[in-house]
Order: sequence, then structure tokens, then C-alpha cells
Amino acid sequence: MRRYGDPMVDVPWSAPEGTTGLIFDCDGTLADTMPIHFVAWTTMLDQHGLAFPEAQFFAFAGMPSHRIIDRLAAEQGREFAAADVTTMVADKEHRYIARLDDVVAVSAVLEVAARYRGLLPMAVASGGEGWVVRRTLEVIGALEWFETVVGSEDTARHKPEPDVFLEAARRLGAQPEGCVVFEDSDLGLEAARRAGMAGVDIREWLAASSNDQP
Repeated sequence: MRRYGDPMVDVPWSAPEGTTGLIFDCDGTLADTMPIHFVAWTTMLDQHGLAFPEAQFFAFAGMPSHRIIDRLAAEQGREFAAADVTTMVADKEHRYIARLDDVVAVSAVLEVAARYRGLLPMAVASGGEGWVVRRTLEVIGALEWFETVVGSEDTARHKPEPDVFLEAARRLGAQPEGCVVFEDSDLGLEAARRAGMAGVDIREWLAASSNDQP
């Protein structure tokens, strides 16, 4: 699983005319957390006899943890009580937090946020729990850059539903059609589309960087 903390190609992105707010996903977008999350997930799930292939892990990016467990359990013929799922989620987050110092920024995306800091209202909107997202942003030195952080606990519905991005726009006081969303997942980009927002697939930047390396 590739890491994205090294210097990247210069991303020639400028906010389109009429942009009233920038909304960033966190995991895999602002911060290169996915390898650490994957290890946390698989080591936790191994204890409960659940498999989580890497391809499925990325397909579920942006989905709240309790929903991931419910989906995996249903697909693999297992059933867990709600209290057990809560414990499993806490265990997974503990395993992630234990390796938080290994997190690095996705430099191309962080450069965009740095460029527009103080010029446009900016928010982070994530499928992760808000406290975990804030800890991650602290590690990459960007927590204070954003007016608000919207986590999984802040909306009843989650990506690919648009609620997390609409809530971020509401908190920013920005019209949805004027917001640009930065995402690294299909679920997140679909949520942005449903919210009526422009979406930037940052995976294209990562691919361009990878292609440019020897």
C-alpha cells in the first residue's frame, strides 16, 4: 500500500470563480492514514473471525465504522450485538491512535488548503469520528486551518448520502453549489455530486505523482 507523504508534483488547481467554500475529506485526502487504518482494521477483525480484503477496504472508504462491521458481518454470515460493535469500533480506533505518529500529510492536498487558508471558508467532512479526525489534523499541523470539522456523529446519514457535506456548507454559511469537495473515494465523490457540489478526485493527483517517479 503506497504512502503519500513524500513531495509531490505541483498541482495546478485554482478555485473556480464563484467558489464560496472548500470542503476536504480527511483520511486519504488531507492525511495519508489509509495504510494505518487498514492495519488497525485487519488486526481488530482477525480477533472476531472477519476478513476485510484491501480492495473492499478502499471501496468502503468514507463509511462509518459501525456500518462497515455490519456489512462485513452480513456478508460473512455473522451477527454481532450493538454493544459488541461499539466495542469493536473503539478497539479499532485505539489501534489507529496508537500509531498516529506515523501519519503524514498528503502534500498536494495540504498545499491547496494552505494556499486558500484565510481566503476561503474551509471545512473537513469525514466518515470518521470527529475526535479521531481532529487528532489526525493535529498531527499534520492543520487543525486550526478549518472553521469546522464534521464527523460521522454529526449526521444521521453518511456517504454516499450528501448530508456530511451539506452540514459542512451550512456551518460555513456557504451555498452548496459554491462549494468544492476534495475526496479520495467513490462514496465521497458521489456524496459531493448528490450535494450539488463540485468534486475533485485527488487520486488523479496521486496517480500523476506516481507516474512521474522513477
